[in-house]
Amino acid sequence: MNLNATLFVQFVVFFIFVGVTMKFVWPPVMKALDERAQRIANGLAAADRGKAEMAAAEKRIAAELATTREESAKRIADAEKRAAAIIEEAKQTAAVEAARIVEGARADAEQQVTRAREELRGQVAALAVAGAEQILKREVNAAAHADLLNRLSTEL
Repeated sequence: MNLNATLFVQFVVFFIFVGVTMKFVWPPVMKALDERAQRIANGLAAADRGKAEMAAAEKRIAAELATTREESAKRIADAEKRAAAIIEEAKQTAAVEAARIVEGARADAEQQVTRAREELRGQVAALAVAGAEQILKREVNAAAHADLLNRLSTEL
């Protein structure tokens, strides 16, 4: 065989090889490559969705934290206001109680002063009668001179 025939045979074998490869080998390889490209695309899409979901979750968490902080600050402020109100109420109650105690003490002191004056009047009246007896050197009849003694005790 000559060189041209060998080349022609090689050329025909090559085209048969290419035809068989394109008919039987190429489609499964292309299908595998397409499937792999699709899996990669799906994986990238899932990663993008995951990133988006994570960003959304972080935003929700930040919003929840802000809401929680605001609620906590409001509750603390309310508690401080309530504590101030309770303290003020306790002060007012204590002031009322102190005023009541002071008024009671004043009333008691006035009663004691009145009793002491009455006792003192009685003692002064008794001393006056005793002094009058001594001066007159006779006994003064308290029943007979009751009107005089009453006037004397009211003047004292």
